[in-house]
Amino acid sequence: MEYETMLDEAYKKIKLVTTSSERFEIPKVTGHISGNNTIISNINHIAGYLRRPVEHLTKFLQKELAVFGRIDNGRLSLKTKLNSAKVNEKISKYSKEFVECSVCGKPDTEIVSEKGIKFKHCLACGAKSPVKYHL
Repeated sequence: MEYETMLDEAYKKIKLVTTSSERFEIPKVTGHISGNNTIISNINHIAGYLRRPVEHLTKFLQKELAVFGRIDNGRLSLKTKLNSAKVNEKISKYSKEFVECSVCGKPDTEIVSEKGIKFKHCLACGAKSPVKYHL
């Protein structure tokens, strides 16, 4: 096989990271309180921005806030009254643990599993660090 052909195949398999000077800023939660429930209407937008499955983020929030919740029509309904600052704080904690690189601090990571151990693999610097928090 020619070198150029092999190189083209290799480039097709790697994930590209776009370098930008913009700051990584997680969107703030929007929602309301309905009775004894807290409704977060932009949970899909936040999970998409973090590039993580909404189910994973939801599970983390439920565990951290010690509350039952479910996703219904693209909204997260938590079975307690919460203020948005508390939820934003937990989403920030999620980002530090599951999204931001421990070495370079960039959010260009993916979660990979090797031999049953989950790692954050940074697509920007190549670092690999274990995820300490298990869901």
